[in-house]
Amino acid sequence: MYDCSKDVLGHHDDEVTLPQGERNNMRSRRDANRGRLRKGLKNAGRPAPLEFVSQGSYAMKTMVQHPESDYDIDDGVYFDKGVLVGDRGAEMSALQARQMVRNALDDGSFARPPEVRKNCVRVYYQAGYHVDAPVYRRVVTRTAWGTETFHYELASTDWKRSDAREVTGWFDAQNNSQSPDTGNGRQLRRVTRQVKKFARSRPSWSGQILSGFGMTKLVTECFWGNAGREDEALYYTMRNIRDRLNRSLVVVHPVTPNEAITKGVDDPHVRFLRDRLTEAINTLEPLHEYGCTRAKALSCWDRVFATDYFSSRDQKATPGSLMRAASVAPHAVVLTFPSAPRADDKPRGFG
Repeated sequence: MYDCSKDVLGHHDDEVTLPQGERNNMRSRRDANRGRLRKGLKNAGRPAPLEFVSQGSYAMKTMVQHPESDYDIDDGVYFDKGVLVGDRGAEMSALQARQMVRNALDDGSFARPPEVRKNCVRVYYQAGYHVDAPVYRRVVTRTAWGTETFHYELASTDWKRSDAREVTGWFDAQNNSQSPDTGNGRQLRRVTRQVKKFARSRPSWSGQILSGFGMTKLVTECFWGNAGREDEALYYTMRNIRDRLNRSLVVVHPVTPNEAITKGVDDPHVRFLRDRLTEAINTLEPLHEYGCTRAKALSCWDRVFATDYFSSRDQKATPGSLMRAASVAPHAVVLTFPSAPRADDKPRGFG
């Protein structure tokens, strides 16, 4: 495969991963949201949160740049079950708990008021992104020997046993164990970001393609690490995902038993991802041809990500640069030949 490793890594660093300044802005918004919620709950005479826990792609550090700043920051708010009681002393329903949080967040400063959604309360910002605040309760039980144990439940259509921290821990463990390197977030995380960036490369794909969480799970299943070749790690991971989806379109939840991320055995969002991956793999086929040029290889990567980033990095000499080189070394003749195909230019199985 024609070596575009530095170009793929450059694309990740320049066009995919969030700049630190953007992350700092998100953190400021998140912290302001937490302060607003604490104040709103106190003013309404409602219980104070037990804790806040960042989760989702924000916590896993797999968010990718978006031209319209359409970012989703997940920040869970946790309460003790015992304090979540209504005006008449009855236990709060999952809906009542979400409504309590929504009312506390709505201080009148938003152009679009916070909304109660199925699994969270959503707060919109004019910058384009939003903060989702899932509501949890901590349930304490006692064993027969008097020992206290506890678990967490999410306020969804009903109270459902769940704790997103387990997902963050799962991903960190996968990233640490599967990545062949230790720098720049590690390779599995970088490839996850690139796959998600590919999925958001065309506005027309929005709403048709699998969720970022589903893609993250597939990357961990199909990752093909290569410390020396960022481009091959991405390409063969994408190909492995496509092949895996040809066998089954079901993607199971990584930490919740008997639960799937996808819907049914023929989820159209998963089929859409599989078909787009097939197109991308076909687009990159010239990189495997003997005699592939750098210009052709970079053009293929441009088409995959719907960008001109890769071609802009092309160091191919222009007529002006050739004339300048000749003026420095008029008798030098440089001959270049395409590299021969590598014997190991194929995946060595799933990661």
